[in-house]
Amino acid sequence: MLAPAVVVFAGAGDVRPVPTRDVAKPVINDVVECCLEIVAAPASLSHRPVGTGLSDGQLPAASRYHTRARFLLADVAPEQGLQVRTILTARSISAKFPQIHSMGGVRPDPLPWHPLGLAVDVMIPDPGSADGIALGNAVVAYVLQNAKRFGIQDAIWRGVYYTPTGSQPSRLGHYDHVHVTTTGGGYPKGGEMYLAD
Repeated sequence: MLAPAVVVFAGAGDVRPVPTRDVAKPVINDVVECCLEIVAAPASLSHRPVGTGLSDGQLPAASRYHTRARFLLADVAPEQGLQVRTILTARSISAKFPQIHSMGGVRPDPLPWHPLGLAVDVMIPDPGSADGIALGNAVVAYVLQNAKRFGIQDAIWRGVYYTPTGSQPSRLGHYDHVHVTTTGGGYPKGGEMYLAD
């Protein structure tokens, strides 16, 4: 009597095929080769006996990788009213010099550069110290090295007026910040992408 009941219950069960599961597909498959660098350990480390470290006590790594942000994001400078080359310059300075915590942008001024969004003031921490002076010098060198890319017109730092073609003394001072002027490039229309170099 038990056998017929088992057949009845088994026959009344669901006889539809088991649904197949879809294979998950990656949502993002863009591997950006531009932003990943694999660096092999120096050959001199490969001949060391196992377990020996460097002179500082650290074990040598077989390799390491560096990632670089592809896009420059808004950071220190207030960008309202700045033109596109000025924004690119400010974002690049922020990315290159993380010790910069303040920049000035558009402000009232009798001269046109700040009111028209053509200039930023890169505030240097402890500007009178040796480290502060070195940082300001490095910012000036960086913008001049990238003058074509940033559309640099000039920079002013510690009584010197710098242009891509040379420098001369200036009575304008700028001992606590580096003033950087660009050629502007027009105002953003939205959707601009500022790329790292």
